[in-house]
Amino acid sequence: MLGLMMLEPLRIAGLIEHAAKWHADTEIVTRLVEGGFHRYTYAAAHRRSKQLANALTELGINWGDRVGTLAWNTHRHFELYYGISGMGAVCHTINPRLFPEQLVYIINHAEDRLVFFDLTFLPLVERLAPLCPTVEAWVLMTNRAHMPEATTLPGEVRCYEDLLAAQNDEFVWPVFDENMASSLCYTSGTTDQPKGVLYSHRSTLLHSYAASLPDCFNCSARDVVLPVVPMFHVNAWGIPYAAPMNGCKLVLPGPGLDAASLYELYEQEGVTFTAGVPTIWFGLLQFMREKKLRFSTLKNMIVGGASCPPALLKAFDEELGVTIRHAWGMTETSPLGTVCTLKSQQLSLSPDEQFAIQSKQGRAIFGVDMKIVDDEGQELPHDGVAFGDLLVRGPFIVADYYRAGEPGELTKSGWFRTGDVATIDPNGFMQITDRSKDVIKSGGEWISSIELENLAVGHPAVAEAAVIGVPHSKWSERPLLIIVVRPGHEVTAEEILSFYEGKVASWWKPNAVEFVQQLPHTATGKLLKTQLRKDFAGYVLGG
Repeated sequence: MLGLMMLEPLRIAGLIEHAAKWHADTEIVTRLVEGGFHRYTYAAAHRRSKQLANALTELGINWGDRVGTLAWNTHRHFELYYGISGMGAVCHTINPRLFPEQLVYIINHAEDRLVFFDLTFLPLVERLAPLCPTVEAWVLMTNRAHMPEATTLPGEVRCYEDLLAAQNDEFVWPVFDENMASSLCYTSGTTDQPKGVLYSHRSTLLHSYAASLPDCFNCSARDVVLPVVPMFHVNAWGIPYAAPMNGCKLVLPGPGLDAASLYELYEQEGVTFTAGVPTIWFGLLQFMREKKLRFSTLKNMIVGGASCPPALLKAFDEELGVTIRHAWGMTETSPLGTVCTLKSQQLSLSPDEQFAIQSKQGRAIFGVDMKIVDDEGQELPHDGVAFGDLLVRGPFIVADYYRAGEPGELTKSGWFRTGDVATIDPNGFMQITDRSKDVIKSGGEWISSIELENLAVGHPAVAEAAVIGVPHSKWSERPLLIIVVRPGHEVTAEEILSFYEGKVASWWKPNAVEFVQQLPHTATGKLLKTQLRKDFAGYVLGG
């Protein structure tokens, strides 16, 4: 027997329609690429998104066509999220921090017909365009006054504001199957070519509901939200969808991701919630300390994208009075998988006991199921001790990569293998101990490189740390610690190694320390350990 409810498909256009109708005068504020600020409302954003949909239609864009974006977090990028997906095409966000060769591969693999880009990326686009034959037009996301006099791009470069000005805002968002593709995001591809994750309208709406829950982002029409995490990577963790769903005021930082620019926006706009990666928060913390500043409105912060050292979590909480919570996810999970919010029974624990829990990646949000398995695929207990490969499944988890491999091969077991190694405790809190390719196996036992890195960063002289496994004549593999020293500090290898005393088992301690000027990172800010392993190839530890 079927239920007797309206069959209204879940569509991305429904989010902006809702915001325009019920939160019409709520602001969207942008720090512009051209300089200065732009302010308008959800109602105005909806009108311009419909103008954009009309412009795309006039340019010959059809349902399912891929339209690329190379852009910062701005109001124009926000309009593209809704105009492209809303009219039935696929919004393909492209990460400009990837290598040019990867960008060419991604654009050609997606077969983008149009690419919209910010002024910042004009030199990059001039390099890419001759190598991207499927792109019929490049659209510069600015007004006529800021259009360049000349470029090396083939053909005419379209002006975004001119495209919109030529259209009216009379557009009826089409109704289609909610499983229709809505957006496309490629993984960063550290060891092979990037892979495309193709989201649907249904998966995006369900993820937005899950992100909005109190134990997740907990955003409402009373909140002012600033996503530092870029819209060109995993849809800014779903914030551009969750904000209009809940009627939040949305503050978009554009290219101004330095600490001073962010602090200005937090205070100027009364931001209450923000989200970003650890490297951004390290810079902000240092800036706040140097300037002896405090936040007047910011109360909640999410950190994700890479493991966050406990020292950073503690500093924001104790020094700045901000509740900072871990989140974990990946492109393949839309991206949220877990958020670390304490349960009621844990509020009576001591501060140290609470902090030990808060240092984990957190509990599965609604829509995500997870388990850990051993090398034979057998499920391991949730005791907080056993660690194994982390598998996930759910309605906004990838089923197959876009145009890659045999359909159904990726998740033929019914689960997606994340590539992370983790523990899950009896209360359901998951903790990443390593990537499966980075875990160190010494004498048949596993050592967590992430835990060793987080402890090293807790030393006052250490700016950044990485741990890789290197060959050992007796134990097969042992940890090598690679350190970047903070400016103005000096420290010896012996001092660093003694810092581990009493914090980890003696056999976990790294065997050696090497000092470098900087560590390599991926386009999304993660440590690029494949490069470190190349750099230290041939490094062998003795008995």
